Amino acid sequence: MPQTPPALRARVNGAGPSGALAALALARAGWQVQLWDPLTPAQLCQRERAYALTHSSRELLEQLDLWLPLQPSLAPFRRLDLWDRALQCQVVFTGRDLPADHRTAAGDPAAVGWILQHRPLMAALLEALRTEPRLQLQLGLPPSVVPPSTDAGPDLLVAADGHASPTRLAAGLRRWGFAYRQGCLTVQVRLRGGRPDQAWELFRPEGPFAVLPLGNDAYQLVWSAPLPRLQGLQSLDGAAFLDALSAALPEELQAEVLLDQPRAFPVAWELAWPLHRRRCVLLGEAAHRCHPVGGQGLNLCWRDVAVLAAEARRCAEGRFSAARLPGRYARRRILDMLVVLLATDLLVRIFSNRHVLLLPLRRLALALLAALQPLRRLLLSAMTDGPLRLRRP
Repeated sequence: MPQTPPALRARVNGAGPSGALAALALARAGWQVQLWDPLTPAQLCQRERAYALTHSSRELLEQLDLWLPLQPSLAPFRRLDLWDRALQCQVVFTGRDLPADHRTAAGDPAAVGWILQHRPLMAALLEALRTEPRLQLQLGLPPSVVPPSTDAGPDLLVAADGHASPTRLAAGLRRWGFAYRQGCLTVQVRLRGGRPDQAWELFRPEGPFAVLPLGNDAYQLVWSAPLPRLQGLQSLDGAAFLDALSAALPEELQAEVLLDQPRAFPVAWELAWPLHRRRCVLLGEAAHRCHPVGGQGLNLCWRDVAVLAAEARRCAEGRFSAARLPGRYARRRILDMLVVLLATDLLVRIFSNRHVLLLPLRRLALALLAALQPLRRLLLSAMTDGPLRLRRP
């Protein structure tokens, strides 16, 4: 009788949202997977932040049977208002501007996207990981406990351990990039005057400002501005911060209560190349970082996961050897990464100023978007599926 080939083995370093999702996807693709992180499960759940999910991320969560468990925690938004505050020009996106195959998806035909908080996301991921028979969790262990990557190691090593990625450094993979003069401040607040299913992306001369609904009048704010200014805002007491916030919000919104502490941090543009070396591949922020404008960061990371899972499934089916998987993944992902990083950088540079030569071009572009639904559909398709509209096989 022919012998059964040994199971393919993978190790994922980093159990944040992207690493945990990659580990689960690899296991569901038929691989034996180890997932390592120095943080304990409780520590992995502790972050106070929220993510904007597009339909490309919804599709991945559906494929991994996570969408229904997460639905009680999802806050859909059915309207996205894009404002240029310097010009006082507005463009409104609704579900009618989505690609046709998304308008009846997920039982919510009007949803442009969803906001999901970190804690319920990680709780659902950890529960799925614990019940997956092909997956071994190694959480809360120092790096020295984890076996080194050697010739006798796994068939695939996935670096999903963040932008500082020790795994990427150990593999000798380089990254290129620069720090923005802008930083980013995130905070959750309670606001009056807004619709529960409406989100805003405000282009202000000091930087983009996103207002994302969480439900029950709670909102996640993503405020971009020069980092020293944001650090000054972070140090204010609650009342003074809310006063400063009121000047930045849309006129119909009034700030009532801070729900957590403002957190300011630097923002950078980074891309690693190559995306693989031998058995190691880079995924998520270990491979790329972009400006948070448009909420593209996590969705770009999860498209990495979707492509890696698709290639791992083909490999497990015997279509090609495990040695070819890293190169195939890198070739499929690099163009999407480049286009998103360049597009977000271009948006920030064009809209974060009052340059007299750019203002007429911005006014024309926004007027065309407001008037022409095909243009809105093209832009929203790029935002929700990625600029290359990659489809999962």
